[in-house]
Amino acid sequence: MHPGTLFLIPAPLGEAEFADIIPANVQQRITCLKYFIVEHPKTARYFLKQIERMRPLQEIEMQVLNEHTRFNELDRLLEPLLAGNDIGLLSEAGCPAVADPGANLVRVAHQKHVPVVPLVGPSSILLALMASGLNGQNFHFHGYLPIKNELRLKTIFQLEEESARSNQTQIFIETPYRNQKLLELLIQNCNDETDLCIASNLTLKDEYIATKKIKEWRSYLPQIAKRPTVFLLHR
Repeated sequence: MHPGTLFLIPAPLGEAEFADIIPANVQQRITCLKYFIVEHPKTARYFLKQIERMRPLQEIEMQVLNEHTRFNELDRLLEPLLAGNDIGLLSEAGCPAVADPGANLVRVAHQKHVPVVPLVGPSSILLALMASGLNGQNFHFHGYLPIKNELRLKTIFQLEEESARSNQTQIFIETPYRNQKLLELLIQNCNDETDLCIASNLTLKDEYIATKKIKEWRSYLPQIAKRPTVFLLHR
């Protein structure tokens, strides 16, 4: 039996006009899927309610994949695929498998010769890079910085040095409620001439994107607490 296809489904980055974020052809692909692997069933159901589906929501089968899922559990999640059914891997926000626990599942799918099809949708990392004006040919996404202040500050200095040495844009994120503290730490400790882009609430009505030198940011800091934000640094 031929396996089904694993479709990688991006989700909106927040409350936005659904049709403006998820292309019509992507929505069409999703309508016929019965099986989904999701991070949070509640938000996945909200996502699916916005699409005209071929079957009632009650008939949709969901399995959970999150940061607590063990590697040896991935085979079980792929069982419908190996039985010939298509599955949608639905991200909580943005693109599956990018800063997301879905990457391991995709790797196992390749090992089992399952076709993997990425669908078009928003990626906060790439949108921020596009809009930053910083080097888009050489960049490094670091995910979350260390939590402890001493190690976090050391990491920031290392990123700044690497950027200056390699002409490389450094990209990182933070848990939204800690955004403001991270921003203040950057402003207090980075070189005056370092460029910093702050990209918050991307694709939403109150989207905010600005790139300035550290010395320019010191005269005004936006309030980004609890707003999903991507930070981009270039020296």
